[in-house]
Amino acid sequence: MQTAQQETLVGTEPLFAPVKIGAIELANRIVMAPMTRNRADADGMPNDLMVEHYAARAEAGLIVAEGTWPSVTGQAYCRQPGIETPEQVAAWRKVTDAVHAKGGKIVLQVMHAGRIGSRKIKPQGVETVAPSALQASGEVYTDAAGMQPYDSPRALTTEEVEAVIAEHRQAAVNAIEAGFDGVELHCTSGYLPMQFLCTGTNQRTDRFGGSLENRVRFASECLQVMSDAIGADRVGFRINPGNTYNDTSDEDSAASHAALLREASRIGVAFVHIMRAPVAEIDAFALAREHFKGSLILNDSFQPETAAAAIQDGQGEAVSFARHFIANPDLVSRIRKGLGLARFDRKTIYTPGPAGYTDYPKAAE
Repeated sequence: MQTAQQETLVGTEPLFAPVKIGAIELANRIVMAPMTRNRADADGMPNDLMVEHYAARAEAGLIVAEGTWPSVTGQAYCRQPGIETPEQVAAWRKVTDAVHAKGGKIVLQVMHAGRIGSRKIKPQGVETVAPSALQASGEVYTDAAGMQPYDSPRALTTEEVEAVIAEHRQAAVNAIEAGFDGVELHCTSGYLPMQFLCTGTNQRTDRFGGSLENRVRFASECLQVMSDAIGADRVGFRINPGNTYNDTSDEDSAASHAALLREASRIGVAFVHIMRAPVAEIDAFALAREHFKGSLILNDSFQPETAAAAIQDGQGEAVSFARHFIANPDLVSRIRKGLGLARFDRKTIYTPGPAGYTDYPKAAE
């Protein structure tokens, strides 16, 4: 399944300097990015496959676990895990214990999907909600009925928005109880915080809509309550200025994200996980450096050598990898030893079971 690349990995020394991000001590600067893999049980319960998958990658300086719903209303995908119930908390504890037993650090990405989802995925009677009653174009895979259009969402009332913010606080508390070292708020890819932030998805007239200050409010209040609950030095967030994924659009994405960065900096959160902008007119890394005082974890299309150069140049404190971690559970060791990297199989990224998830061998194997 895996074909080794022929290039020798050289000049990667900056990736192996330890670094402290907020309260979290990283042994190296190689971060595993959060990746939806759809391997949880149907009820959102983490399982033994996930324990094996994450433990095998514990060499990473930090693992950011996959997007996990704070309440089932925020579920986007089949077999996506939750952090809502005591049973889910206990199941995640098996994952974090396994990672910690190998000396790793792991934070949980909290992800409320908002309008991205389907009634064919969520339990019967669970609504799909959003800042405004605007249906996203596109479809989502469901185990029950194959590809389905996204639901037409119901607009949240002001009181319901405040309740969702409280759910994010509880998710952070639950994550710490589950043994995570911190949390990351998912603020991109067209999910709920981004739906509030963007002009194309937010038509509200209350304190969560209209002006830029109001559109930033949902994400900033989530970051605030999460920080109040577990400490700002264990909280981060992920953004991607210029991203239009899941049918989002914004009149001035750079200005919107700059405002969010300033709010997060005021709150004092530990890090921003910043993805390279998909549009040439936005330098996302420079934008984050200008408006945010915490640590930067850089992401998107890095190779080990370019990641090391970005660290050396001071663009960020760490670099995250997604695709390379799929097929290379021992990615850190491979980079350190200058070994070739295996390629992943696209056909098994989201399929249930161990194939393409726990069956990628380490180099020595």
